Amino acid sequence: MIMRKTTRRGFVKSGALLAAAPYVIASNALGNEDIPPASERVALGHVGLGGRGRGLFNDAKAVGRAQSVAVADCYRDRREAAAAACKGKAYGDFRDILARDDIDAVIIATPDHWHVPICMMAAKAGKHVYVEKPLGLTINQDLKCRELVERRGTIFQYGTQQRSMTRCFRGCEYVRRGAIGKILAVEVDAPNGGSGGSTAEAPVPDGFDYDMWLGPAPEKPHTVDRCKPPGTYWIYDQSIGYLAGWGAHPLDIMVWGCDADLSGTISIEGTGVVPTEGLYDTVYDWNVKGKLGEVDFTFRPGPDRTKFIGENGWIEVSRALVRNRASDPMLLKTKPAPADDRLMRVAGGHMDNFIAAVANNDPKATVATVRDAARSDIISHLCDIAIRTGEKIAWDPIEHKITSGGEKARAMLSRPMRKPWEL
Repeated sequence: MIMRKTTRRGFVKSGALLAAAPYVIASNALGNEDIPPASERVALGHVGLGGRGRGLFNDAKAVGRAQSVAVADCYRDRREAAAAACKGKAYGDFRDILARDDIDAVIIATPDHWHVPICMMAAKAGKHVYVEKPLGLTINQDLKCRELVERRGTIFQYGTQQRSMTRCFRGCEYVRRGAIGKILAVEVDAPNGGSGGSTAEAPVPDGFDYDMWLGPAPEKPHTVDRCKPPGTYWIYDQSIGYLAGWGAHPLDIMVWGCDADLSGTISIEGTGVVPTEGLYDTVYDWNVKGKLGEVDFTFRPGPDRTKFIGENGWIEVSRALVRNRASDPMLLKTKPAPADDRLMRVAGGHMDNFIAAVANNDPKATVATVRDAARSDIISHLCDIAIRTGEKIAWDPIEHKITSGGEKARAMLSRPMRKPWEL
């Protein structure tokens, strides 16, 4: 006799049958002090089980009402190990997870080029989504993903975990509550990229589906550096580098702490190095400046921080800091009253917040929304476009279009996808 786990969807679906024939109910469906009953559990599928994916797998395991039931990865050893750990099913093709009607949500922690395609397929399949950063490979991917997720009412959580950190919440809340007065400038730093990587073709390891791993990215020879960090972040076919891959964190703090990027035309210009030798070819040593409406904006390599500069001083927020910094420590002394809070405060962790939103079927209950994910990601792409074209780029954040820049810049708003993959 095979004993199967009872999931939330499975429990709800079988409710009518149980009402008609209430003879025996499995003990694991009823729950206990540590395990919620099946009707309250959220069934998860995990897509991508590398370093970050395994970390999210463990985060989900720590949430009492979450139940991981399926995993997918292009590496056989990764998926089999994770399936054994959760006593779930392992798949080489993530679409097999999306086809299951007993799964509530998927955790997407693939290489960057897969984030939006899988997110959109999951939303179309009726699944809720937790998506690691960065969001899209292009601005058009960001906009299409946002439109679909919001139109369908899909519950979405972005992997910018600093929004669930109290110090980041407090720092952004102080800025929004006017602690430093009118915002005059924002300075953003993120760790730098680099060059190198072997271009020599290498055999595909046994148990690795390289074609599926490439997916919508251009077909290129397998090398020892393509499918592992930093290659997964620093190869332009698959990413735009740390401009977005790490910049997502401090740029997200910027849009959480103020709405300068929505206040008027965004203008961006900058320089950077694009490697011409080796495998890695995303921008590094960038130096970006511009305007977010009337607010001055700079973005450079550095230690991961966001500095808000106002009429009355400055506040610096970073998930890497033990505490926020300010031009005057008194700016950080006043505790905002709960009634005055304008931002969502997360009591537990980032994964807890997502699971609770799914359990309550509340698309407005996640702290890292798809709308804000698109906002910060679009700024990353504008920086990349400005550097690669050498032009000053102007962007209308309401109409979502380039208002100043050449045809090359407009062409970079989208990229072709390798068949048969499409959005």
